Amino acid sequence: MARPAARLNAGAPAPDDAARTVPASDDARKEIRNWYAHLMSERRMSEATLVNYHRDITRFFEFLVDHLGGPADLDALAKLQTRDFRAFVSRRRKDGLQSRSLARMLSSVRSLFRYLDRTHVLSNAAATALRSPKLPHSLPKPLTVSGASEMLEEANLAQGEPWKGARDLAVLTLLYGCGLRVSEALALDRHEAPLKETLRITGKGNKERIVPVLPAAREAVEVYLKLCPYGLAKDDPLFVGGRGKRLGQRQVRGAMTNLRRRLGLPETATPHALRHSFATHLLAGGGDLRAIQELLGHASLSTTQMYTEVDAARLLEVYDKAQRKR
Repeated sequence: MARPAARLNAGAPAPDDAARTVPASDDARKEIRNWYAHLMSERRMSEATLVNYHRDITRFFEFLVDHLGGPADLDALAKLQTRDFRAFVSRRRKDGLQSRSLARMLSSVRSLFRYLDRTHVLSNAAATALRSPKLPHSLPKPLTVSGASEMLEEANLAQGEPWKGARDLAVLTLLYGCGLRVSEALALDRHEAPLKETLRITGKGNKERIVPVLPAAREAVEVYLKLCPYGLAKDDPLFVGGRGKRLGQRQVRGAMTNLRRRLGLPETATPHALRHSFATHLLAGGGDLRAIQELLGHASLSTTQMYTEVDAARLLEVYDKAQRKR
């Protein structure tokens, strides 16, 4: 019998609520509602992505209120020109938005206009031709094998309430030992434990994958549950905070910040860096790139291939150090 898939963090508004909060005319809100429902039901986007799209479109229409002197209707959207979109980009840059966030925001705007074009509501060539800012090519920054091991050991020895240290260790072990995203680990419910040899995870785009669970991860979760002061029912969250509610990503990031400060690790040692470490160390150990793609839940192999660059970069670094010692 298949095990239930882990849920991503909740928070995406319903289509009616999403459209209602956008400062636009009634006819524009109707189409925003239809677009959002399309993303939710047909595209089956994750709740985290839906939240981002909703936020981005709200910011865009807030800009249009100032830019046009009032809420935009469909006729106004059809008449927007390249200079209008450039003004939006300029405004967001002045607000401090970085290129990566700006690229995501423009992607949301393009998505809406492409939907309107595809459903024959309106057509705007300037919107569909929008180009995202060029992003710098950056490689993942994994921890070393020894750095990851030290961090897990330090989490287990962390001062404070023992159950919280055991909880943090269990979460971080799932990130490093199974390659989970933080949201995926925190979405697990109590009925998932005791963990089996495999775990069914629902990741980005509601894409399901099966990941093997190492004995160390299963043991860490069991230790945490024995120490946890809350009697968790099977439908309760697996990982909880001090008030017994589902543990949040901010708390995990805070725990990681404390750990790296105690160990003197760089700021790149984040929770997501443990997922990078999982992939990089697997690849360095002879893991197959296709298999790693499946374990990480990447839709495209090109996304996984960046870890081959990380491995090559490390080899060159070792080579350079050896040459300098001669």
